[in-house]
Parts: sequence; structure tokens; C-alpha cells
Amino acid sequence: MLSIEIYDPAMCCSTGVCGPSVDPELIRVSTIVHNLKSKNININRFNLASEPDAFVSNSVINQLLAEQGPSVLPVVLLNGQAIKMKGYPSIEEWCTWTGLSEADLVKKPRIRLEIKTNKF
Repeated sequence: MLSIEIYDPAMCCSTGVCGPSVDPELIRVSTIVHNLKSKNININRFNLASEPDAFVSNSVINQLLAEQGPSVLPVVLLNGQAIKMKGYPSIEEWCTWTGLSEADLVKKPRIRLEIKTNKF
């Protein structure tokens, strides 16, 4: 079974998609992660600021941080092996690793909002 882990640098929230100026790269990665989860691919994402234990407990990540420091982040592990460091994978890399098409990966998530109002 395919297992993907993304170890992000310290960000203000779990995805980094917040605040006044959002990095489009983080939106792209969040969309891909959402789509992979919807395809039942085992993918987990860890933020150094909010989940430091995940970085310490993973021997591969711990060693990379000890040798190269936090500038090595983000790091992507595929089945426990570091396959991408210092940047997020390209769409082509995601397609190669997962066997999915670009269309499957970049499809914008549809969210249904329901607003309930109280009548006084």
C-alpha cells in the first residue's frame, strides 16, 4: 500500500493556507492532498510548529534535520523513503508516484456550505 508523508516547515496552521497573503504553492499542495485522500491514498501532512513530535519520532526526518537543519523542509516520504527535499513535488512527480492523472490531482474540491439563520 502506498504511504506518503509530507513534513512541512513551521507554518501558522496545518496547511499554511491562512493569513493575509496565501502562498499559491500551499494551495496547490492542499488541493492535491485533499484529492489523494478522496482516492483513499494514505497521505499525512505534519507541521513543524504544531506537531514537532512527528519530526522527532521519524528517524529519517530526525536525521535530515540534524544534518541539514530546517532548511531541508518540506520533505516528502514515499513508503518511508525521502524522495523530495527542500520543495514540494511537481504535478508530474505526484502522477508518477501515485499512478493518478493530473486531472485527478488538481481537481478543485467542492464544498457545500449551508447557512442556517435563527428567526427571532
